Amino acid sequence: MKQRSKRPDSSGLHMAIIMDGNGRWATSHGRPRLEGHRAGADTVRRVVEAAPDLGLRMLTLYAFSSDNWARPAKEVRGLMMLLGEYIRLETPNCLRDGVRLSFIGRRDRIPGTLRDAMAGAERATATCTTLDLRIALDYSSRDVLARAAAAAVTNAHGNGAVTPEGTNGTPGANGHGDAGEAFAERIAAAMHSSSATPVDLLLRTGGEQRLSDFMLWEAAYAELFFTPTMWPDFQAAELAEIVTAFHGRERRFGRLPDRAAS
Repeated sequence: MKQRSKRPDSSGLHMAIIMDGNGRWATSHGRPRLEGHRAGADTVRRVVEAAPDLGLRMLTLYAFSSDNWARPAKEVRGLMMLLGEYIRLETPNCLRDGVRLSFIGRRDRIPGTLRDAMAGAERATATCTTLDLRIALDYSSRDVLARAAAAAVTNAHGNGAVTPEGTNGTPGANGHGDAGEAFAERIAAAMHSSSATPVDLLLRTGGEQRLSDFMLWEAAYAELFFTPTMWPDFQAAELAEIVTAFHGRERRFGRLPDRAAS
């Protein structure tokens, strides 16, 4: 990674990426699928290096979904090995360049040695401020939301608060009742990614056009981008083009366009 200023940019963007196409890339090159994942790790390095200079403050990468446990055991073991290798090699670089590394998703099913490496990397980079790099492992957005909602209901009853089903709150300017909005805030607080800012732009590589149970809450108003480029072939130049295209879009959040409102 190249050297850069470690000054934080609190106004930067949150980008989320579904890193798709590793296996198909490997097959198209006559290589084992695991080699595609290894090549994909090199792309992660390129993207992380380019992100701060493009105005990205937070980057969330979908590395392993909860559904991926259904893949062949050999591939899963290989992926876990590669993840451990990535953490070992990149933690010193993250520390040097001010990249805070953290992990979201379940940890109880992650191998113990990898889980220890994850915790160690989080401790080592906890004070870094240039870029928040979050890696989603054993991640399911629906699972996160279900657990957070259950926790929010428990907390609401424990505090004597009323849940949305039991309120006739008057909708506010955002169309939600006050109690409903408060309940939504409790859900957000209960999510393990509650410290994250909303996703501004969400990218999926590899040609598919679906969210695959990724960041369903945080990406409620994200601008969506899809590219046919397989993840191992994805370059910093294409990332820059996508960020530029994002800045050219008008984000209205349910409001009228400025010219229509005037």
